[in-house]
Amino acid sequence: MKKKIAILLLSVMMFSFSACAPQKETKAEVSAQSNASVSADESKDEISYTKTAYPLSRNGVELHLDRTVANGTTPQKNILLTHGVTYSSHEFDVDYKDYSLVRFLARQGYAVWTLDIAGFGQSGEVADGFMPDSDYAAEDINAAVEKIVSESGIDKTDILGWSWGTVTASRFAAKHPEHINRLVLYAPILSGIGKYDVTEPFHHNDWEHAADDFQRTADGGFDYLITEPEMIEMFCSSCWHYDKEHSPNGGRRDICVDKSEKLIELSKITVPTLVICGSSDPYLNFELVNASVNELPEGSELKVIDGGAHVIMYEKPYYKEFQSKLSEFLGK
Repeated sequence: MKKKIAILLLSVMMFSFSACAPQKETKAEVSAQSNASVSADESKDEISYTKTAYPLSRNGVELHLDRTVANGTTPQKNILLTHGVTYSSHEFDVDYKDYSLVRFLARQGYAVWTLDIAGFGQSGEVADGFMPDSDYAAEDINAAVEKIVSESGIDKTDILGWSWGTVTASRFAAKHPEHINRLVLYAPILSGIGKYDVTEPFHHNDWEHAADDFQRTADGGFDYLITEPEMIEMFCSSCWHYDKEHSPNGGRRDICVDKSEKLIELSKITVPTLVICGSSDPYLNFELVNASVNELPEGSELKVIDGGAHVIMYEKPYYKEFQSKLSEFLGK
């Protein structure tokens, strides 16, 4: 979903930030290594988190599913976060100041679950990168939700999908609504992003591509008034650490179709849904976005944050408003 743009500063990131992301867990339970910033002025309280990996497999592929909780809490509600088309679930947990969506939701009392679709991130590799397409990924999500219900004893789970994750989460929700409480479609890819022939089964990942969704100034440089340089560097380092040089292209082939082709059938969703995005997101069909609540069930809402783009959860002027709206909607 990204256009490739040359970035000078990324050539040094591999060395200066390669240790920022935690190593892949080899034991079931690990303690998060840093604190979270919880106050409006970004001062830090000492809050620690426990991340636990849960064994899961489907169709012969080991899937990475983990659960994060704030220590000292006993969550009575679950939320599963589903990632986009190139990079895996680590992108929800960049541990810089209080930006991390995983840690924010954990402080709200959630057990926060993240899943890597087959072939992505810490999940097992696939021989055919076209295999994990949107429908396949929806069934990976279903396997994860069934595991969450079984492990937690809580029958209903909230689901948040970002970018391509809105396509996969929506298809899951339409087919398996029985365990869903509320659905969040963050930066929803409601229709094709433009016809492009995806002929290679795997996408070649690089540092430039990983940074391409961050907003830029008129001269092509990063807009550091929107996204802090440390955030960009840590995000890209995490992409390199977890996703390395390639990711499956099944989802990309699904979304690189004509803009008139709908990818999410909103009328098939039966649970209250929040559609949330930034007004400057270059990938969205805003005609469909603005009409989305007309097709969604009662209790659904639309929130467009003026000025925000695709990575709004990590944009300094907008992430607090994003977090606040999530908390408000999920708390209903």
